[in-house]
Amino acid sequence: MTDYAIGDIQGCYERLLDVLAKVDFSPSRDRLWVAGDLINRGPSSLETLRYVESLGSSAVVVLGNHDLHLLAVALGGHALKNKDTLSDILEAPDHGHLFDWLRQQNLCIHDADRNLVMVHAGLPHIWTVEQAVSYSREVEEVIRGPGAPDYFAHMYGNQPERWDPQLAGMDRWRVITNYFTRMRFIAEDGTLELAAKEAAASAPDGFAPWFRFPRNDDVRVVFGHWAALEGQTESTRYFGLDTGCVWGGKLTLMNLDTGEKIHCDC
Repeated sequence: MTDYAIGDIQGCYERLLDVLAKVDFSPSRDRLWVAGDLINRGPSSLETLRYVESLGSSAVVVLGNHDLHLLAVALGGHALKNKDTLSDILEAPDHGHLFDWLRQQNLCIHDADRNLVMVHAGLPHIWTVEQAVSYSREVEEVIRGPGAPDYFAHMYGNQPERWDPQLAGMDRWRVITNYFTRMRFIAEDGTLELAAKEAAASAPDGFAPWFRFPRNDDVRVVFGHWAALEGQTESTRYFGLDTGCVWGGKLTLMNLDTGEKIHCDC
């Protein structure tokens, strides 16, 4: 069995099939680790979502901000944005099943044997791996439970901007969600800067890319979300796999054991 990780697919279904064909991917023997943002902005969100769901246990998925946005529209009463390409999912006869499947996915996955974490946006240096997994499980429990509509109704927002273990309720869940699905730049004390989306060298004053801060472990991190990085983190332990397929870049697949990267032009 070979495990491959992939960055933001964002509904680029044909390119997904192309890059999987390059490694002769077979769900009977291989697994696909998806670092969030399966859908939105690309042309084939419904087909992408159905395909990954159909992989069953051969897919390992964390949720990204676009995946959560779909659920916020479906369950939380939010409106579609002008650039969203989610209508085909919302109108599909199997939309309820697909929403239920998304709600069962994680925000953070830790593979202890590989000493590896997969998240959509990143792993903040202020949390240990154990804390990150624990906090992700808190939010996952809410998303899967009867309180999901209220969570999605109030999910959006930049406050609180910094983690505090005393936070409770929606403020706690929102900041956890923002660390896992929206983070790019962060301050040493954990304060999030959520407006800037440029490359790593364009950090606002007082902030730096989350992966530039030292950690008290040697865990490796697979993530997506930050297309402006073009996959470059200048590190051998942080693997940015969002290479901007939906913006005309590449879709990147990485062998989790060898580190080999396979690209498909988009």
